[in-house]
Amino acid sequence: MKANIITISPEIQSGAPVFTGTRVPVKNLFDYIKGGDTIDEFLLHFPSVKRKQVEDLLNILQQSVTFEIYEENFA
Repeated sequence: MKANIITISPEIQSGAPVFTGTRVPVKNLFDYIKGGDTIDEFLLHFPSVKRKQVEDLLNILQQSVTFEIYEENFA
């Protein structure tokens, strides 16, 4: 995963994955989405997270899931 998106360090949020340069756990983004909130609402509440970080993370996850499904069905 790109180094500018997520940081995992025992000194930050007890090692929970956070958006790099912040103390905002990545889990918070998924909690917002799961709760029906938009990315804009998430960014409003966590201004230290950059939109590009969220977009890059979602793109990487989409590519990963797409590749995994392809591998399971067509490889």
